[in-house]
Parts: sequence; C-alpha cells; structure tokens
Amino acid sequence: MSLEFRHIAHAYGEVQALRDISLVAPAGEITCLLGSSGCGKSTLLGLAAGLLPVQRGAILLDGDVLADETNAPPPEKRPVGLVFQEGALFPHMDMRRNIAFGLPKVRHGEIEGWLEQVGLAGLGSRYPHELSGGQQQRAALARAMAPGPAVLLMDEPFASVDIVLRRRLRRDCRMLLKERGATTILVTHDPAEALDIGDRIAVMEAGRIVQFGSPEELHEAPRAASIGAMFSGAQVVPAERRGELLATPFGDWPADCVPGVMPDVVRLDLLVHARAIDLVPDPEGLPVRDVHGLGDGTVRVLLREGGGRDLAIETPQAPAPGERFGVVPHTGSVRAFAAE
Repeated sequence: MSLEFRHIAHAYGEVQALRDISLVAPAGEITCLLGSSGCGKSTLLGLAAGLLPVQRGAILLDGDVLADETNAPPPEKRPVGLVFQEGALFPHMDMRRNIAFGLPKVRHGEIEGWLEQVGLAGLGSRYPHELSGGQQQRAALARAMAPGPAVLLMDEPFASVDIVLRRRLRRDCRMLLKERGATTILVTHDPAEALDIGDRIAVMEAGRIVQFGSPEELHEAPRAASIGAMFSGAQVVPAERRGELLATPFGDWPADCVPGVMPDVVRLDLLVHARAIDLVPDPEGLPVRDVHGLGDGTVRVLLREGGGRDLAIETPQAPAPGERFGVVPHTGSVRAFAAE
C-alpha cells in the first residue's frame, strides 16, 4: 500500500517544522527521508505514526484518509509498524515474547520463523541486555514486521550500531523488507545510508522537500550544489562569472572547467571534486594548511584562502605545510548551479 502526505504543515509553537509537504511513498518501496537535525523528517514520521496530531493537510493510505485535521487515530489503531533508534525492546521480556507482543496467540507459532529470518535463530530465550546492539535492532525489526503492517516506519534505526556492523545490518534489512514487499519510510541523516538502502530519497531542508527521486537521479541530476555535494562527496565553491573566467575565493578559474551551458546568472555555486584539481606552485598562492595521507598513495591537501575557507585537494603530491600553490580544476570536471 502506498502512503501519501498531502499538503502537510506542522509547527511547534512559533517554530514551523514542516511547510506544505506533499510526498507519495510508493507501495513496496523503501523511501528515505534524508536531512540534517531539525529539518522536519522525524516530525513527518511522527505524524504518520500517530505520535503527533495532523495540524494541516492529510495522510492517505492507498488513497484512503488515514489521518487529517479532524481524524487522528492513535498509533495502535493504525496499520503501521515502528522501529526506533534504540529498538525500544521490553527489557523484562525475552526475544520470543518481544516478537510475540501484539500477535494473537494463534500466530505465536510464527515466532521461530521470524527469529530465523532476522538472523537470531536459537536466541529466542535471551533478553535484550544479553544481545549486541545489532541483534537488538534485528529483534526490533522482527517485532515491528511480524503483525504484517501496511507500512513500516523507521527512525534512524541503525544510528546506535557501530559502522562496520551498520553496513551489513542495513543491507540485510533492505533484503528482508524487499522480500516481504513492505512499504517503508526510513529517516536518516546519513547520505551513504540513504543510497545503500533507499529506492527513493526525499532530501529535506528547513521543513521542505527540496528534491525527491531515485539514488541515480539525485546523484546524476541534483537540483542544487548542496544536494550534489551530499551524494558525490564533492565540495561547494562560490563563484562569480566574469567573462571567460570564474572568480572564486581560491583564484580565477577558466570557464571551460564547466562542461556545457552554465546557468545564466552571475552568482554560482560550483561543485568541485577533490581529485579533479591540480596544484600549481605559486609563491603568491594559497598556503597549505594540512597534509594527510589517505593510505592509497594519495594525500589530502587543505589550502586556506584569506577569508578562512578551506579547499581540499587529493593528489599524489605531498607538499609541506606552509608551501603556497595556485589551484586549477580539470577541464570539464566542475558542475555549476545558480547560487542558493
């Protein structure tokens, strides 16, 4: 079943958390809400779960109103499953009873199957404190999915797990969700996580969705430099067009560093990759602030301009701190956007 947010707005007192959000999470897909703290993503999830009342707009499940300004069923009356950052398992219950919570007794025979599906076979008699963080999250996922909810809502579900286990856990989680055909909305602040698990990603800033699309669309056709930087690992450099040159804090760059037609504006944001910049010795250039080996025969060099902005260059060269260089991006390597 698809989940639709239609013209949703929400405020905490004078603070506007969400501003006219419209979004459809397609049936059977994993939709990630991606953004920094305070952008409104957890508020949107809370509205879908019934943890918050809808102040303006409506939430629809497969075309039928689930909640709006006059109808707000509580969480237990909604066909949704919830998985939070810490799992929220009952500490006084073992894994079998945790997963059985909310299931009718006639379905308790399914519990061992769920333990096996999430990689916890043989651990049903253990209590939460006897499991690792990753195992607890697997148990929380099984408990949320066992009742067969129409929609699964996940709020930073892997944030408390160490990074090595996190990668494996989120990929295992994706496979389980896809096998079950679950419509899922997952909140995260980590672009790598969104790319790793999401079928579609909604990028949120200041209570709005600034772009919604597949990982490929966001990577290949970002609408703003900030979105491109989020998914490509590039850095944003401000610039002004001056004839055939682009004036940046790091010097004047030739306009041919940008392929194709640039936006027809004076002020630009340039998306620049650290490995697509050449260092040019220049006694009047920018000083080297730091040199750091990356372990693959490449070093990361930080140059600082007079206003305090740093530029990272990844190169086989290893200059000494204090040396000065000019910088020139490779021809055709830079993306240009109208300044935000």
